[in-house]
Amino acid sequence: MTSRNVVKKVLSIDTPEGAGARVRRSIGSASLRNLTPFLLLDHFHITEGAGFPDHPHRGQATVTYMLEGSSRHEIPQDILGPSRPAVSNGCVPSVNSTYFVFIVNLNCPVIQGKGIIHAEMPVHGKNVPEPRGLQLWVDLPKNVKMTEPSYQELDPENPIAYPEGKDGNISIKVISGKSHGVESPVRPLGGCWYFHVMMKNGATMFQDIPAGWTAFVYILKGAVSVGESGPVHDAFHTLVLSNADGETGVRLTAATEDTSFVLIAGEPLDQTVFQYGPFVMTNQEEIQRTLMDYRTGRNGFEKAHTWKSKIGNM
Repeated sequence: MTSRNVVKKVLSIDTPEGAGARVRRSIGSASLRNLTPFLLLDHFHITEGAGFPDHPHRGQATVTYMLEGSSRHEIPQDILGPSRPAVSNGCVPSVNSTYFVFIVNLNCPVIQGKGIIHAEMPVHGKNVPEPRGLQLWVDLPKNVKMTEPSYQELDPENPIAYPEGKDGNISIKVISGKSHGVESPVRPLGGCWYFHVMMKNGATMFQDIPAGWTAFVYILKGAVSVGESGPVHDAFHTLVLSNADGETGVRLTAATEDTSFVLIAGEPLDQTVFQYGPFVMTNQEEIQRTLMDYRTGRNGFEKAHTWKSKIGNM
């Protein structure tokens, strides 16, 4: 087992975002603009009254993962079939609860295509932790930007791997992909593995990563070293991993008693990224077509100017 190593390190600075939100952004910032297939990584903290009301997407998958507190998600009821509830609570508001959304918002290379409108609003209240979490945007291969929108949700009981057994020093929430014999039921379009790893001081693990995939670590708490004898990296850093022939995965060692990080890997895409806000396509013509679809309410945006969510308009 040959480990990858750190080739780039980026500190995510806490900055205001909109009204009532604070965000640590690494991927998508000036320091880490291009890391295919990943477009954006935000570590967010939302105060009361703020959130992400009704807005569109097209061309990427958005992944919302709640670390503390809870969030609600709402889409037009008929977008993904009549059985889809109008309002979805990912979890009961509680400490360390988990809310996960994988939304694929797609377009067609010709004239037909689909987008989606939705709202995500954090839950606030007495004895409820302020919502904190991660949002990841993943670009999609050009040939699957043309399928219908899809939605997948994972509750707080999502699969957990224990490399040393349940009484050991490591637990891994398997959000998507495979880790130590445990596989998530989530099936994202395009390759994407997403793990939330919690380790105690001195614990060491090796995680397999498919050859050729882009991979990174974002440290939420504590400190970790990467590779056989790498330096220690502390919280709020994004560590981009090497991708050399023969590197079969990554060795990670906790350097503090309470260490928590996400390890994310994805299949790189050999395509151009043209992005206009929440719309991600492969050329300017597709972006212009998307903007026209949104303005005129076509190709997935039929509800764009008539639908109002309950949670985003309280």
